[in-house]
Amino acid sequence: MDFILLIIAFRFLQTHDQTKNVFPEWQGIFFKGLVAASCLLAIQIIFDRTDPFLRWVAHIINLSVVYATYNKEEFFPLKPYVYAFFPVIVVHVAEDFVRMIAPGFYESWHELFNTAAIFAWIWLVAQFIINRKQRKELERERILAAQKELEYKQSQKLKDALEIQVAERTAEITAQKEELLNTLNELKSMQSQLIQSEKMASLGELTAGIAHEIQNPLNFVTNFSELNNELLQELKVELENGDLDEVKLILSDLQANEEKIIHHGKRADAIVKGMLQHSRSSTGVKEPTDINELADEYLRLSYHGLRAKDKTFNATMETDFDQSLGRVEVVSQEIGRVILNLVNNAFYAVAARKELHEKNKIEEPYQPTVWVSTLHEKGRLIIKVRDNGTGIPQQVKEKIFQPFFTTKPTGHGTGLGLSLSYDIIKAHGGELQVHSVAYSEQSNTQSGTEFVIDIPYLKAD
Repeated sequence: MDFILLIIAFRFLQTHDQTKNVFPEWQGIFFKGLVAASCLLAIQIIFDRTDPFLRWVAHIINLSVVYATYNKEEFFPLKPYVYAFFPVIVVHVAEDFVRMIAPGFYESWHELFNTAAIFAWIWLVAQFIINRKQRKELERERILAAQKELEYKQSQKLKDALEIQVAERTAEITAQKEELLNTLNELKSMQSQLIQSEKMASLGELTAGIAHEIQNPLNFVTNFSELNNELLQELKVELENGDLDEVKLILSDLQANEEKIIHHGKRADAIVKGMLQHSRSSTGVKEPTDINELADEYLRLSYHGLRAKDKTFNATMETDFDQSLGRVEVVSQEIGRVILNLVNNAFYAVAARKELHEKNKIEEPYQPTVWVSTLHEKGRLIIKVRDNGTGIPQQVKEKIFQPFFTTKPTGHGTGLGLSLSYDIIKAHGGELQVHSVAYSEQSNTQSGTEFVIDIPYLKAD
């Protein structure tokens, strides 16, 4: 028993060494006393019998250890050892106590104390084995807990790092989003400016044609006004002569001339209004429109505009209008812009082919011709613009409706005309198709291009 007490004493000393930084100073004295008791116990091991006083000192110290273990928080880790050793302490204390107060009784029951000591030792060994297993299990759980704690800390660090990365990425994406929004707004602004530039470019091409077209009605107005002035002079003379029949005849001529002046004045007014409408932004509102009149007007304006740039240019204009169309619900300004763009391209193509004929000195006669036709067929409005010009090469045919793509030399086109035309026809629920044969010396008589506008036919009430 005393040997086991010595082991516990060393365990106490080990516990003190591990926790000496947090123990109060007075516990150091306690441990020094425990060392002394351990020395006494060692003597008991060497000598089977020692002075009873020394044994009781050792017993008191052991009981103090038991008390301290169950009442001092610092010694709680030693409870399993003391719990295992407690029966041994009790048996030996009881044995010494009985031997001291009743030696005769002790001699009679000596074997009983030995048997109790054996069972106490069996209990001690069993408890040490159990405690050892429990310590191993607790140590394993502690290691697992430490690993989990380490994994948790690592995952927390990883989480913090990921949160930082997410925050940085979010800030980066937000900055990119703002930059893209700014770029998008700039592109929209540039798109509006380019569209307006394209409109003004087409208006510029029309200017000369409009000047030519407006000159005709103005000449008529001037001529008939001068004629009416002469008729008024004659009217005064006939009134003085009293020839009423001649007066009536002159008044009839004046009335006919005035009607012609009004007609040509309205014609000039319509041309000016068309020019102003073409230059303004579209309202996007469909309105009753005479497609035949619209197509014919833009065909002549485009031709005279090209003639104003090149006095030597001549071309034949042929029309085939469906007179049963009536007035159709369309955005007239937009459809007019599409027709004008297609007709401008047609005249450009025939002018380019004529230039090639002259450059290559081709003897075969060539007559530049542009055809414009309208047709109402199966609930669809079909507008065709065809030419016998240079045509479109097969390799670029699929690109002609792309924004900024143009086959014209630099400075002769923005590359937006066909793209805008395509979008306008799509907005009307229709299609813009192209059929073309490119010019070559082997097939020069067959070259040309035909654009087909196919939109729903919505007859105006």
